[in-house]
Amino acid sequence: MRVLGVSAFYHDSAAALIEDGRIVAAAQEERFSRKKHDASFPEHAILYCLEEANTDLAGVDYVAFYDKPFLKFERLLETYLAFAPRGFKSFSMAMPVWIKEKLFQKDLLRKRFKSFDDGFDWQNKLLFSEHHMSHAASAFFPSPYDEAVVLTMDGVGEWATTSVAIGRGNTLEVEKEIHFPHSLGLLYSAFTYYAGFKVNSGEYKVMGLAPYGEPKYADVIKDTLVDIKDDGSFRLDQSYFNYCTGLTMTNDRFSDLFGEPVRAPEDLLTPFHMDIAASVQAVVEEIVLKLTRSLRAEYDLPNLCLAGGVALNCVANGKVHRDGAFENIWIQPAAGDAGGALGAALGAYHIHQRQPRATANGMDHMSGGYLGPCFEQADIEERLTAAGATFHVMDDDALIDRTASALADDQAVGWMAGRMEFGPRALGGRSILGNPASPAMQKTLNLKVKYRESFRPFAPAILREDMADWFDHDADTPYMLIVADVKEERRRRMSASEAALFGIDKLNVVRSEIPAVTHVDYSARLQSVHRETNPRFHALLSAFKAKTGCPVLVNTSFNIRGEPIVCTPEDAFRCFMGTELDLLVVGNCLLRKDEQSVDLKVDYSDSFELD
Repeated sequence: MRVLGVSAFYHDSAAALIEDGRIVAAAQEERFSRKKHDASFPEHAILYCLEEANTDLAGVDYVAFYDKPFLKFERLLETYLAFAPRGFKSFSMAMPVWIKEKLFQKDLLRKRFKSFDDGFDWQNKLLFSEHHMSHAASAFFPSPYDEAVVLTMDGVGEWATTSVAIGRGNTLEVEKEIHFPHSLGLLYSAFTYYAGFKVNSGEYKVMGLAPYGEPKYADVIKDTLVDIKDDGSFRLDQSYFNYCTGLTMTNDRFSDLFGEPVRAPEDLLTPFHMDIAASVQAVVEEIVLKLTRSLRAEYDLPNLCLAGGVALNCVANGKVHRDGAFENIWIQPAAGDAGGALGAALGAYHIHQRQPRATANGMDHMSGGYLGPCFEQADIEERLTAAGATFHVMDDDALIDRTASALADDQAVGWMAGRMEFGPRALGGRSILGNPASPAMQKTLNLKVKYRESFRPFAPAILREDMADWFDHDADTPYMLIVADVKEERRRRMSASEAALFGIDKLNVVRSEIPAVTHVDYSARLQSVHRETNPRFHALLSAFKAKTGCPVLVNTSFNIRGEPIVCTPEDAFRCFMGTELDLLVVGNCLLRKDEQSVDLKVDYSDSFELD
């Protein structure tokens, strides 16, 4: 049985296809359209999934959509009525779009699927899941657990913003929910907006900025904005927010509370913004910890699964892991709306069709997250030649050795190997790599390659077998979704003057043996690399370790600021020629920057919106 899952029309549209419960393919539309967070109907992603499964739409038994548009419309209407006459401007702008497009989304989907196959039986084959059920299914069914508590947290689905379900075998039962407008995701997004970053895109910047500040405003947030109960449930005081009926996330009362206006996107970040980031991060961590502790006490199950956009907050995830209320934690790597496509498909298969679930045998069912397109060597060579690239074809051993040597020499490397990752993280399929021991690497990659703010941290990819020697963490974390501290013995003792630095001045202080991946609070966002799921990346790390003694590489996504992660060899070459990357590896092709025609250099300055 084949089930195609689709998420679309909000942000991060995606498609996923499962066959007899096995995940065959999954990809976000943005990777094909080259439009960051593309919300359009995922035509290209669907075509890819069908091609990967060697079928067409006629060979698909069901198509599952990740939420219920009519329930969303109901929430929209009820919210405007509850706040009337406030919000008329927002209401008048939203209604034409809803009435024209979103209210009749079932008919729109039917028409789009008919373009794939005019005989598509939409009446019987098209299914709709609820938004948080899609998140929960994406978290539980691919996990390695037969039984688990499933916690989903995001902005909002139809009505739910937080939900708790219990997964057992091929069943998933929702136990409780928190409803809009009370939302942990929207609370974090409100502070993202207030700090001058883009909502639904810049939340991770707030998380990265938080260690530069102090949580000076945490008590103000808890005393004024959010009422937190002992079990982690919460309510937001809507008199400070504008997202229910307005065109912004916060209002003037919110700004007055903290004494500063909303920051303009390109204005200087000040210690105030760092303290604001630290404060909302601390409050979110407190809420999440109260939720997880109360859920363990209530259900007495050792396993926890997480999904929804808030589950991408890897700092909070690390706190939950270290807290130990749950013995085991598994987080869906595509935790946001893209993963809803996968969850909808899995829910249709296991819940709607009551099909059995395979035993995980200790491993999850995500294939390391490598579920996107892969390119054969002959195809890569043909594409690069057509793009005008100069390259050398090398065997595996020579290529790995040459790349490891370049990395040891502090060169920045674009790395495209195997299948593309599903979700927001590059995991060694579409990565930019660097030497973590270089004190200048973080700044170099941010300013000369990624063209983004210098404060943003990079993640370490580390051989799983060496993790406990370098970090205070000894569990699988293959999806870069848990933060842990660098081990004490790997740290460098700071001088008194260095320890006294505040804010962005902390950035250039060398804190450990691997300064390029050590954040200002000695933390790092870990990716454990496993031979079973990515033997090529594992081999590169092993070769780098043999040359340097260090089993760690800087791993960041292969893209520039505002651009989706590269998908094709052409994307990779274009990004290579538009940045100061020194080396590019695509399949078994190696490209040196100094051998490329200067006529092929790309100016990225106006190519993408700010993220």
